[in-house]
Amino acid sequence: MTAPVLYTCAGSRGLRATWAAEEAGVQIDLNILPFPPRHLAPGYMAMNPLGTVPMLVDGETRMTESCAIAHYLASKDGPSDLVIAPGELDYAAYCDFTHHADATITFPQTVFMRFALFEKDKGLQEAGHAYARWYWKRLVKVEQRLAGRNYLCGNRFTVADICVGYALVLSARVGLDEGVPDSLKAYRERLTARPAYQRAVAREEEGRKALPNRS
Repeated sequence: MTAPVLYTCAGSRGLRATWAAEEAGVQIDLNILPFPPRHLAPGYMAMNPLGTVPMLVDGETRMTESCAIAHYLASKDGPSDLVIAPGELDYAAYCDFTHHADATITFPQTVFMRFALFEKDKGLQEAGHAYARWYWKRLVKVEQRLAGRNYLCGNRFTVADICVGYALVLSARVGLDEGVPDSLKAYRERLTARPAYQRAVAREEEGRKALPNRS
């Protein structure tokens, strides 16, 4: 059986999918693209008209949402402790936090990155920093949920932690840690200490280093 192919850029939202695959022990063919792929990866737009990463190809299946891909990889071979099943305690919370991770938390991060980091010459830095403040305020839901808990749902590590955890990892990478509560930084440390996370990061970095030097 052919392994699913994950197209992504190292350290992007696709890390959620790479991490989920490592946690679940699912074999994937990891294809690391140069960033931004819409300009630097000829042919990728023909495969994914959005030009975004990640994209998972599994037979006839095409998926482009990082949290959905993480859930899919964790559950495609059957029940998994990484997923809260219907009827199980915290099923609703699992669904909610898995989607909250990207729709509410990562979204303002990406706007901050665009206006405050990538396109500073356009004079929209203040808009970017406004979205940074928006991001920090939206962390309150996760902070309150983790009060007295090690993980978000089901008293165990799940894909919801992967999806939310990536946003906290991104905070440290792009200079957004100023407004992250200490409790969430400690949560991030627990998550990034997991061997599967470290394997996922190493695997993506290995793929990045193998890209042609465009400098």
